[in-house]
Amino acid sequence: MKNNNSSGANGVGHKGVVSAVVTGLMDLFSQKDQLPPLDPEQRIDGKVCLVTGANSGLGKAVAIDLARRGGHVLMVCRSGIPEAGEAVKKASGNPNVEMLQADLSDLDSVTKLCDHIQARNIKLDIAVMNAGLMPLHARRTPQGYEVMFAVHFLANRLLLERWLKDGVIPLNRNAANLPRVVFVSSEAHQSSAPIDFNRFAEFQDYGIKDGMKFYGLSKLHLTTFVQELNRRVNQNGQLRLMIHSLCPGPIASNIARESPAYIKPILAPIMRLLFRSPEQAAKPVILLACAASMGRRSNVYLHMMREKQPSPLALDSLNGEQLWVLSAQLIQPYITASRRETECL
Repeated sequence: MKNNNSSGANGVGHKGVVSAVVTGLMDLFSQKDQLPPLDPEQRIDGKVCLVTGANSGLGKAVAIDLARRGGHVLMVCRSGIPEAGEAVKKASGNPNVEMLQADLSDLDSVTKLCDHIQARNIKLDIAVMNAGLMPLHARRTPQGYEVMFAVHFLANRLLLERWLKDGVIPLNRNAANLPRVVFVSSEAHQSSAPIDFNRFAEFQDYGIKDGMKFYGLSKLHLTTFVQELNRRVNQNGQLRLMIHSLCPGPIASNIARESPAYIKPILAPIMRLLFRSPEQAAKPVILLACAASMGRRSNVYLHMMREKQPSPLALDSLNGEQLWVLSAQLIQPYITASRRETECL
């Protein structure tokens, strides 16, 4: 497969809602270096698949596709239980669909999810880290973090730390059947300012004007983490876990549900008529999660169906190391507390 080394933001960038929409439309109609979608007949029978943010939009479409291919799908959702799960069963024709409730903005809830999965001795073959949001104004999580920083980055940081330590994602499998983790990022990270490590994880207030700026920053945290995770897990050329990421492109989903009232009459018809459906946007996710070719190499980044490079800031190993070390301090209390509870059982 061709490795396209292009990087950088496309279009006019992602500094605001309008520029993000314009860039999304420009990206949508670009056909350069498009990869073919995975054959719908490709099966993953018996594989255990977990999808976060699976109750609607892209996450639900991914869950349906994985279930249709024969996967045993675990849908991690904050709401929509049990209706979303029943809808996925019906749409896929697969009864092996479960729903797990968790609020990824709350690290206590994330920890309970990890404990539940560990207690059931679940082993994941495929994990799709999809949960995302873009609030109208800055919001604090129960732990005091900005909500996009928590959901897009910190929850994923804690989930992967726990799953690797707990053996939920086994690293000792045969090379032909390595587990995979796919992170749903955004090209908005390409337009982000650098991470300010002197104010790392510090809550910063923002409103309508700066929402896109902090969305892109949260996705830069995530994409930088993906790079560092790959460096640490797959050392010295030895592949133990296939780690991929992507921007699915502009989607007609409910991620913009908190958009200002004056923008919705403009944004809604554009999204409905011109943006991709969740089913179309799921194609690059499924390619990374299920294609045999993506099971032979790690750290692929797709922008829709085109392979490219993440931003230089995300690729910088010094940034990755700082992010890893500082975030380890944030999640350590939840790992330690979980171990104490396990020892008391």
